[in-house]
Amino acid sequence: MKETFEFLKIRTQVNYLTTINGEKPSCRPFGDPVLFDGKIYALTSKTKEVSKQIAKNNNVCIVAYDGTEWIRIDCKLIDDSENIEAKKAIIEEFDWAEEAGYTLDNPDFQVLYLANANAKIYDEDGNIKKEYTF
Repeated sequence: MKETFEFLKIRTQVNYLTTINGEKPSCRPFGDPVLFDGKIYALTSKTKEVSKQIAKNNNVCIVAYDGTEWIRIDCKLIDDSENIEAKKAIIEEFDWAEEAGYTLDNPDFQVLYLANANAKIYDEDGNIKKEYTF
């Protein structure tokens, strides 16, 4: 899991999260993940379509490219929005979080962690270099 987190956090600036929107895939850029309590977390707002799509089907795919290698993570995103400590960790990580409305009293502030993850790192030719399950 550590190398997966470092790939998303350090080696790339943006990763792309794909959900299911009805019968079609929907992909959008996502920002930095946060490592907290041995889990990789992402944040969003419950008002966004991505949150609604994850609520219907939490199987997602995350992809990122660092210029020489890319990663694909097939996983479930688990809503952990009742975890105040996780929210605090995310607010501390990002100086912009509170200004953007990600506050402890905001009921739409959603935190999700990766579970049942299978992460594969590929070279530019599409060969699997490393694989992780967590």
